[in-house]
Amino acid sequence: QSWSRGMSYCLHSESHLDTGPIYVRENGKLHVVNQGAGGVQNVTPKARPFSLFSRSFSVELCMNREDDRARRQRTDHFIFTYTKEGNLRYSAKSLFSLVLGYISDNVDHIDSLIGFPEQIAEKLFSAAEARQKFTEPVTGLRALQKFTEAYGSLVLCSLCLRNRYLVISEKLEEIKSFRELTCLDLSCCKLGDEHELLEHLTKEALSSVKRLLLKDNSLSDAGLRRMTAPVRVLKKGLENLLVLDLSCNPKITDVGIGYLLSFKKLNCLDISGTGLKDVDAVIKRLQMQIGLVHSKVPLKEFDHSNCKTEGWAEQTVLQWEQAIMEARKPQDNLRSRVATLHFYGKTHRIEEVVKCTRVEPETKASGNLQFYKENIQNCHLPLKKEVAGSHELKNNKKRALAEQETERTSKQKHLCLTVEDWDLLNTY
Repeated sequence: QSWSRGMSYCLHSESHLDTGPIYVRENGKLHVVNQGAGGVQNVTPKARPFSLFSRSFSVELCMNREDDRARRQRTDHFIFTYTKEGNLRYSAKSLFSLVLGYISDNVDHIDSLIGFPEQIAEKLFSAAEARQKFTEPVTGLRALQKFTEAYGSLVLCSLCLRNRYLVISEKLEEIKSFRELTCLDLSCCKLGDEHELLEHLTKEALSSVKRLLLKDNSLSDAGLRRMTAPVRVLKKGLENLLVLDLSCNPKITDVGIGYLLSFKKLNCLDISGTGLKDVDAVIKRLQMQIGLVHSKVPLKEFDHSNCKTEGWAEQTVLQWEQAIMEARKPQDNLRSRVATLHFYGKTHRIEEVVKCTRVEPETKASGNLQFYKENIQNCHLPLKKEVAGSHELKNNKKRALAEQETERTSKQKHLCLTVEDWDLLNTY
């Protein structure tokens, strides 16, 4: 009776919830309950396929579904190559390269790199640079500051921004983030006395600058007074300066030269093209107080050919310049409009790129005013050696022509290839 009550309960509950057939074992045999008739049949149970999900259920494979943009920018994790037979072969990238790529994609989220090995940091910087992470307006500056705080001169030890005033105006904060620079070339940028970058030169971050080139920057005595104030008063700032170029700044007078006497370590100075009134008095003053001797020939230190951008961020500076030039390209289409205005007699102001010439009119008027210290051997070497006489000049020309002839004949000999050589080249 208890078994029949349990079966009737199960049959009654099946009307509300269909749980499938019910099997009952009795006397060593397995019975199935017939739900329709309410009885029990002695049948062998059939194998019924087991399904975990219903027929309407579908499975979708999702990878990085929460960040589709990062998935699109993520490079492939495999390297595809071809075998000698021409078959496609792929191999997985190393875990190091995968982690390096992921960190470089999120380099602006790094908290600090202080104490991190510089060998790995250089590879990380190159990977982020290849992704142009440092050209982004906000995140690029934040990422660059993490590297400069930790590695200083390794990121950039020399920076040449000659005639690149657009880069200075667009990337001023990034330029100010560089630390421990030893050489800085700001020639022909027309910065003036009030520019923020000139004020940054007096900060402790650039106290390591040894070579500073400020040719043709519209500087005056007020700018020199402001730039030398930390050295004169606090003995800080540009106290380690060795080479200084102030040429082609007509507003600098004898008063401004007096401020330069605080640079006791100065070895080379160029003040050609300045507005000096008493040149002889300035020459004597520089020689008596800081030991600088007037040079009769141009010095190689002011040739501007040795100043280059060097460091990890060398390509980054080029990327900044290219991005700025690309942004200014649409303005080239205005040339036709300017030509039309000229045709109809209308005037139009054209802003041309200021080019820094090697010899300025002011330089010719005042002469060459370059100074050096006699006890420094590498500073006062002339830019061009004087020729002893016309006879020696003729002999040098003959030697140069003879060397060119021998070089030309030697090239012709190397270009004569045999049949065996051509067969060897064709095998490659």
